[in-house]
Amino acid sequence: MLKMFNNAIVRTPAKSVVDGITTQKLGLPDIELTLVQHKKYIEALEKCGLQVDILPADERFPDGNYVEDVAVLAEKVAIITNPGAESRRQEISNIVTTIEKYFKKIEYIRSPGFLEGGDIMKVGSHFYIGLSTRTNEDGANQLISILKKHGYTGSTVKVSGVLHLKTGMSYMEDGTLLVTGDFLHNKDFLDRFERIIYVSQKEDYAVNCIRLNEFVLMPEGFTETKTKLMEAGYKIVETPMSEFQKMDGGLTCLSLRF
Repeated sequence: MLKMFNNAIVRTPAKSVVDGITTQKLGLPDIELTLVQHKKYIEALEKCGLQVDILPADERFPDGNYVEDVAVLAEKVAIITNPGAESRRQEISNIVTTIEKYFKKIEYIRSPGFLEGGDIMKVGSHFYIGLSTRTNEDGANQLISILKKHGYTGSTVKVSGVLHLKTGMSYMEDGTLLVTGDFLHNKDFLDRFERIIYVSQKEDYAVNCIRLNEFVLMPEGFTETKTKLMEAGYKIVETPMSEFQKMDGGLTCLSLRF
């Protein structure tokens, strides 16, 4: 199949990662293990054919390694977001210079609109925007207007029971949707996809996978979901994510891919 992604941007976790935002009750991350797992994540991206731009840690931002939330990338434009979590809003100043290396056209989400990249799922030239505690209608409407200006479309999806849209679903770039939780009951939405792979509640963390060229990158240790993906014909690359899971972080959160 055609290569879909060539590049990724990541940021090394800071020691202050233990002070990040989380809704989980899994304990604090071990910083040394976090760094080991982040290195393995980079190696997994490289195995999937991506060149990885590694930004340095910034102790000012405990959640700064979750770079996906501060930008939305399309072929024709990059949109710098305005995170819904107030403690993360200054992170955008840290990413713009890097984005400018790769994108000529850059747009911005402005207050009172809030939007985080974890709520954005790109399906072809259409962007689904999750309305969550981190992304509001104003932010979504701003993004839809920006997308329209550059030849894309967008629509909103109500998020419940999870942090971000992509905490409950992932698109496999071929008409297939991985889905779990409350989204299982949204038949009108699910009917838009050619194939649905259901992820069980006990493995719901594994719904946050990434289709990267000929591979699917998934968190390590979720055998039921791995089996379903393999039976669906996907080549799997696994990487350990236990320390990021403690801080509400998923695979998609850790990189910007384009």
